[in-house]
Amino acid sequence: MSRVSPVSAVETFRGPIGDPGATLMHEHIFGLSPEILWNWPDIPEGWDLEERAREAAGKLNDLKAAGIDTVVDLTVIGLGRYVPAVQRVAEQTGVNIVAATGLYTYDALPPYFGNRGPGSLFGGPDRLAEFFVRDITEGIGRTGVKAGMLKCATGRQGITPGVERVIRAVAQAHRETGVPITTHSESSTRNGLDQQKLLAEEGVDLSRVVIGHAGDSTDLAYLEELIANGSYLGMDRFGIEFTSFEDRVATVAAMCERGHASRMVLSHDSYCFNDRFDPEVVRERHPNYHLLHISRDVLPALRARGVTEEQITAMIVDNPRAILTGGRP
Repeated sequence: MSRVSPVSAVETFRGPIGDPGATLMHEHIFGLSPEILWNWPDIPEGWDLEERAREAAGKLNDLKAAGIDTVVDLTVIGLGRYVPAVQRVAEQTGVNIVAATGLYTYDALPPYFGNRGPGSLFGGPDRLAEFFVRDITEGIGRTGVKAGMLKCATGRQGITPGVERVIRAVAQAHRETGVPITTHSESSTRNGLDQQKLLAEEGVDLSRVVIGHAGDSTDLAYLEELIANGSYLGMDRFGIEFTSFEDRVATVAAMCERGHASRMVLSHDSYCFNDRFDPEVVRERHPNYHLLHISRDVLPALRARGVTEEQITAMIVDNPRAILTGGRP
């Protein structure tokens, strides 16, 4: 039996808020590799919590000046989530930051989960959903920060046994808390549809789901099928150029022309700091991979293609508000 309760306030690193305002729905503050940092603290990328927190807060303050009020930080287990570091950022910026819970893997589970639970070597209960629910209802670790979004991922491998366990656990946590779900999907294999099928099987209302990275695709029929099944589209990798800027803009504009502005959200999937990427290489290959790209470049390009202010407001303000607060599309 579903125990979904309505969501109204939006949980952030500074506590609950009512209206998130203009929101980027798929970003990251820090992506960290704990075992690397524990054992080689002098990595060339340079991790100093206070320095990186000030740097990240500065980037977010520039984003606030560009008109964005809230970012959803989709860094979960598997991506190096470290909530105390993001708390330091939240203390130094006017941008609201929403935390997420879930687990990021394309295949096997981390041994802590992979060695226990259904089908594992040692058996026993599956603690995934338990931990996700606790992050939402009690707070993450001892920080008191409550998660306001659930996340799962599917890569090119599709729904492996490990990924299936994560998706089912995310669905269970959603049913118990009402918190919305966002996914990492692989548009080249159209596996957002597989995610929808499994989530629906688990009793999830697909209108509470964002199919992430849908904007990697230029296949309008695929995108319209995802919408027809009930979900929002994450057009959320602006600045990552394996799908060109022109194609990403043209796809959003075409979907708006077809009447789908009410079912899309925009973002970059960018990091303020990520020790897994060489920053110089990233800047060379993806020069627009930063938090200000949508405000400075994408929105003017969409306007030039005939996207209206009402449609832009839907994608930046209205749809994120509905997703995060439990509103209906």
